Amino acid sequence: MQDDTLGFIGLGVMGGPMCANLARRSGRPVVAFDLRRPAPPGAFAAGSIAEVAQRADIVFLSLPGEPEIRQVCDQLDEGKAVVDCSTAPVSLARELAGRFADFADAPVARTRQAALDGTLSIMVGASARFYRRIEPLLRCMGSDLTHCGAPGAGQAVKLLNNMVLSVTVLALAEALAVARASGAVDAQLLFETLAKGSADSFALRNHGMKALLPGEHPERAFPVSYMLKDLQYALELARSARLELQAAGTARRMLEQTAALGLGDAYHTAVLEAVKRQEA
Repeated sequence: MQDDTLGFIGLGVMGGPMCANLARRSGRPVVAFDLRRPAPPGAFAAGSIAEVAQRADIVFLSLPGEPEIRQVCDQLDEGKAVVDCSTAPVSLARELAGRFADFADAPVARTRQAALDGTLSIMVGASARFYRRIEPLLRCMGSDLTHCGAPGAGQAVKLLNNMVLSVTVLALAEALAVARASGAVDAQLLFETLAKGSADSFALRNHGMKALLPGEHPERAFPVSYMLKDLQYALELARSARLELQAAGTARRMLEQTAALGLGDAYHTAVLEAVKRQEA
């Protein structure tokens, strides 16, 4: 509805710029809250989750994972409309869809820069009716929207996207490690040549060229701990379908080793450091 007041809870690496774009582009009042971060320009600062719940007609969430989502949702009235832009288990999305009057899971993909630019890819699980209501709002934050199906479908697509990405980044890290350890080929030349052939991918051109090759795994990006969480959710979904995934399981194990090296807050490409410590 055109006069809806919007709420936004979770103003982190992705949520902060998403909220800013929603406030700037939607033409509607946005009330925002985060435990540690201020509201972005254009949004009204709320003092608590309860205040957002009281003032907003539609509440957007951008939170680290299932525990935080449950904590916030337990403080929202069941008659509220909720759009969860976090990445969370499919089972949780289905549960919340049964609790709230209207619910959509709308996890996002791409980088923080895309969040700043409003060019995220957003995968949505929602009823057709609620999707029509929130689509103009989501377009304030993303350039590519996909209505994936009923609640839970957006999370399924996002989790499988990140599963494929993590396995691909691990393969690129292994290729890079072999090239350097063997001295058989220059690493820069290897990646540039892969980009001309069937191994080309978004992961190669971005995660490979921009992070793995220079060995830059900054914090305040998408960290090892987040990718590990998403992989665990994806593996839970697979197990619910009675599937045991080998490649994803290996990626999870390598990310666990990366975190054990003290790199849990580093960009997830830091898995390269765990690869380099593998012994034949």
